[in-house]
Amino acid sequence: MQNKLLTIFRSIITLVLFLLMSASTGYTQHSSRDKKIIDDSKTAKAAFINTDGLMKSLFDNAYGYAIFPNVGKGGFGIGAALGNGAVYEKGELIGMAKMTQLTLGFQGGGQAYRQVVFFEHKEDLDRFKENLIEFAAQASAVAADAGASANVKYKDGVLIFTQTKGGLMYEASIGGQKFNYKGF
Repeated sequence: MQNKLLTIFRSIITLVLFLLMSASTGYTQHSSRDKKIIDDSKTAKAAFINTDGLMKSLFDNAYGYAIFPNVGKGGFGIGAALGNGAVYEKGELIGMAKMTQLTLGFQGGGQAYRQVVFFEHKEDLDRFKENLIEFAAQASAVAADAGASANVKYKDGVLIFTQTKGGLMYEASIGGQKFNYKGF
């Protein structure tokens, strides 16, 4: 049993280190990779709206938004998440972004999810584009579910929704998300 736990622990640490090393490398634009992320972002947007039809209004009325369609998260004591996304201003694609997250605490497992970050005003999107927005991990995120967007309010000009795609993760941890924007 102890050997099995050690093997699991080593596998998770390897995953976390891989995610951290990937996050620390500079963002490089690859058109085929970007196209896949953009296509996946359109699918993610449709999935958010399909789950909660009221989110269409958020997409239509937000000054801008960033969609991270495929975020991978894993951890065992130390956790990390990484995702790439597309950034939109008034519905028009303006660039790409990378999201990294590091957490510390009681946690274990792995999970895949999608995330959308809405920006209420131009100034809020500009802060994101200048890489000045960071969040406490999932602190203000709303789980996208039927009717979840009915009574939400922007906090400091930002609103976050997440939607689980698969996996199992338990956690009671602290940490934060950081974003790196690159315009076209």
